[in-house]
Amino acid sequence: MLEKERKTMNDKLNLLPLDHDVLEAGVDLFIATFSVEPWNDVYESRDQVVAFFKHHMNNNYFIGYVLKLNDEIVALSLGFQKPWINGMEYYIDEFCVKKTVQKMGIGSQFLALIEADIHEKQMNAIILNTNKGFPAEQFYLKNGFEPLEDIIVLAK
Repeated sequence: MLEKERKTMNDKLNLLPLDHDVLEAGVDLFIATFSVEPWNDVYESRDQVVAFFKHHMNNNYFIGYVLKLNDEIVALSLGFQKPWINGMEYYIDEFCVKKTVQKMGIGSQFLALIEADIHEKQMNAIILNTNKGFPAEQFYLKNGFEPLEDIIVLAK
């Protein structure tokens, strides 16, 4: 079972797989994070978010993580393995850190633990999209992500 630890001062961080055992807590964290500033997402119901998580989890390429600080889930990453010409990559579809522990280095440590784990799984990159101008953009840049200048995101 995936379980990696890193200590910060007197706190214990554990990287765990996002599975059915932590689904409810993950959904609660997701809703609490994305239903407020700066995102202000509105959900039809909690069941809609649970279904979203389950759709991810039922994907055979799904890889999700949660980070426990002591005994509390404080961060999550919903993603999947993405084949690419140079091997497999980890695509982060959703990533969040509990508001009360943001700006304390928890998110950066979470990313570092994820990166170590995906390298053990023979994945060679992490890719993601984020909104321009939102705090998440600066967070990812600070953590070594670089914009792909020749890529645009299109939708129809």
